[in-house]
Amino acid sequence: MSDAAPHTVLLTGFEPFERDPVNPSWEVARALDGWQQGGATVRSVQLPCVFGKAAQALDAALAQWRPSLVICLGLAGGRAEVSLERVAINLDDARIADNAGQQPVDTAVVPGAPAAYFSTLPIKAIVRDLRAEGLPAAVSNTAGTFVCNHIFYALMHRLAQQAAGAATLPGTAAPARGGFIHVPYLPEQAARVGGGAPSVALDTQAQALRAVIRTALAVREDVRETAGQLH
Repeated sequence: MSDAAPHTVLLTGFEPFERDPVNPSWEVARALDGWQQGGATVRSVQLPCVFGKAAQALDAALAQWRPSLVICLGLAGGRAEVSLERVAINLDDARIADNAGQQPVDTAVVPGAPAAYFSTLPIKAIVRDLRAEGLPAAVSNTAGTFVCNHIFYALMHRLAQQAAGAATLPGTAAPARGGFIHVPYLPEQAARVGGGAPSVALDTQAQALRAVIRTALAVREDVRETAGQLH
């Protein structure tokens, strides 16, 4: 029996990868561990940057905390904004090896499952509210095909299964909502990369994630406004 409160926000970040000593997704997640908002408490969990094992660690965290809201974070070096991902695709296609040396190519995240899932976070409302606070934010239409998309798809598949179970079992608690957010480099990472790579300070990223959680807890139906892209 879990000791989780009914309103727990699960926030995950990845361990460092590709020889970098830090991963801002985990630095942001652990900065918010224990933070409370609207009767909900944030619980932060670090995931391995490894295909398969990341999903197993996510499953363990879901079982432990039984969250009502799940937000997975990952690094998108080169992006200048906190990116609310719209869609997860059922594909692993790794440009580089993960931290266990795996490099899957054209492999399903979950064989036989749907081709894609949309985030169930109010992504446009979140972007609107972040920008209103002067924080850099955008809707993104690709989470890539590395471990970030892998965990995004694994999360949404599990939440879809949970929702299907809730629909067939009267009295079952409402299924959790969730999604994935990419965060930029920290300034010290950008300095190591060089070439004028964009970055956002850790305090600013943590401020943005607190705003994300506030909006996600408060907004059930997303706003309808343009966030499309030509390319």
